[in-house]
Amino acid sequence: MSADEPLTQSTTDLLAAAVESLGGSRRPGQVKMAEAVTKALDSERHLAVQAGTGTGKSLAYLVPAIRHAQAHGTTVVVSTATIALQRQLVDRDLPRLADALEPLLPERPTFAIQKGRNNYVCKHKLMLDDTPSESLIDEEDLSWLGKHVKRVAEWAQDTETGDRDDLVPGVPDMAWRQVSVTSNECLGAARCPHGEECFAELARERTKDADIVVTNHALLAIDALADVAVLPEHDAVIIDEAHELDGRITSVATSEISARALAMAARRAGKLGAERDTLENVIDDFTAAIDLEAPGRWEVISEPARGAFAALRDALWKTRTAISDAPPGESENDPEKFAERANLRNHLEDLHDAVVRILEVFDEPDPAKHSDVVWLTRSERYGDSVSVAPLSVAGLLHERLFGEKTVVLTSATLTVGGNFNAMAASWGLPQGTWDSLDAGTPFDPRKSGILYTARHLPTPGRDGLSAETLDEIAELITAAGGRTLGLFSSRRAAEQAAEAMRARLPFDILLQGEDSTGTLVDTFAKNENSCLFGTLTLWQGVDVPGSACSLVIIDRIPFPRPDDPLLQARSNAADAAGRSGFMEVSATHASLLMAQGAGRLLRSVDDRGVVAVLDNRLVTKRYGSFIRRSLPAFWDTTDAETVRGALRRLVAKQ
Repeated sequence: MSADEPLTQSTTDLLAAAVESLGGSRRPGQVKMAEAVTKALDSERHLAVQAGTGTGKSLAYLVPAIRHAQAHGTTVVVSTATIALQRQLVDRDLPRLADALEPLLPERPTFAIQKGRNNYVCKHKLMLDDTPSESLIDEEDLSWLGKHVKRVAEWAQDTETGDRDDLVPGVPDMAWRQVSVTSNECLGAARCPHGEECFAELARERTKDADIVVTNHALLAIDALADVAVLPEHDAVIIDEAHELDGRITSVATSEISARALAMAARRAGKLGAERDTLENVIDDFTAAIDLEAPGRWEVISEPARGAFAALRDALWKTRTAISDAPPGESENDPEKFAERANLRNHLEDLHDAVVRILEVFDEPDPAKHSDVVWLTRSERYGDSVSVAPLSVAGLLHERLFGEKTVVLTSATLTVGGNFNAMAASWGLPQGTWDSLDAGTPFDPRKSGILYTARHLPTPGRDGLSAETLDEIAELITAAGGRTLGLFSSRRAAEQAAEAMRARLPFDILLQGEDSTGTLVDTFAKNENSCLFGTLTLWQGVDVPGSACSLVIIDRIPFPRPDDPLLQARSNAADAAGRSGFMEVSATHASLLMAQGAGRLLRSVDDRGVVAVLDNRLVTKRYGSFIRRSLPAFWDTTDAETVRGALRRLVAKQ
């Protein structure tokens, strides 16, 4: 098709062509989702879509997104929570899709990825690197850190992207920090001697006029909340892994104040000619004030703390003012110092604004009316810190995202308790402006999986896994012939289970933290009789189709920690409004994680197995039915022998 010809192909036609080109087969759920996304983009109505594993949701939103972008001469932003999905879209899905659709569209589909600046190597920083050169020091004598930096420097000469994800094998975070800068540390393309060849700027340039720009939730949040546009001009956003949106937006909108950060800022300011005493004199008062406070949420502020924060506010601004103006010629003669000045000025302003935000919370005497939550965290390792975060991000998203763009939100798990209402409320979707769709899954959960609840076990407590629970785990794994993914609510429980099973069972027990997560998952997938135990990352990040994962064990319902100040505040706010804080916050949190965990079992149409929940509350408590409605519709039982028999039969067939 020529670029001058109008786009006449329907989404359904384009999807069919793409599926055929990629060697796939028609999936009713995928077609239904693609048509719903098209309707949402055309009508400018928001859409929430739950698309279970195997639906093919990436194609179901990419095809209508490309069609919309080319029909309207605009850009569609696709945001994901994980790097893995970003890479999948940019390296696999979009190139293949562009090949398939090019003959049917006015122009070949274009796409680009946009990340934060610190994901790219900084050529200016490399030039300033003080690592000893090869001529001055033997290779074997180079420091561990120096070796990594040297390898990045060599790679930077050949790479076209400068993207950390393209460096294989990678380097530790400490080494990458030596060769990259944050947006605050950047000199700016106009001032930097390497501005014209800057990898981050080149990556940003590639996003201009692209049909699809792939980014992450954090950058999407910054773009929505900042006064300056970070992403290219666009009229629609598709948010994959949308169950993570609330958490990522909250993280971006959270600020923290600690004596450690303040002392470091004072030292940096001193090197730039400011009086260190200005800040250092108030740090002691700040520390003394928070020493008197109890950890957890502050619903009121004591007078000593208020006074300490007011003095800190003024000292931060005074210090910022003292370093603001660079001496004449500094940008040309000492660009590194000039960059440090700009970086510190921005950092001091952020700290100042965080303190102002904390004080403004307590201008309202009624805690029930607070829109921000303030809490104190004690840490022997990192020192005490005071944080401030929004009670809810719904208002922010309502105003800054849903009010500006058409948004499609999708994930394998969006319904909580059988409907979309909880997620819609947490996002701030304006009432009457959105539609929903459950695209289903090509699997038949009742025929493929069993949900087993160990009703006979004691209710989980705070003292670790009971002897009865460990016995149950051993019996289930034995029946399954290994092949078990163990999802635990705490690191302590995962370690306890691993230690016990290694002593009792002949199977390899892999434990999260003993190697990189990627390596452990690969080993687990390849060694059919092994087991993999871990915590939160594994609940959401493991994709192991086939018989290697025939049993998923969940040790307990993953309710949030009762001492989490932010979630506690959100729960209290719901109670105060006449709703159930427990159901709205704790049960919803647990339901989403349970759905993600249970979703690890069936990753292909031929998969069979058991999800075993070792927490009797799933069937003995009223909220258990709410959580179960969020899970795949497995055949469920509380009969241990039935489950062990089913697992043994699976082993015999494989």
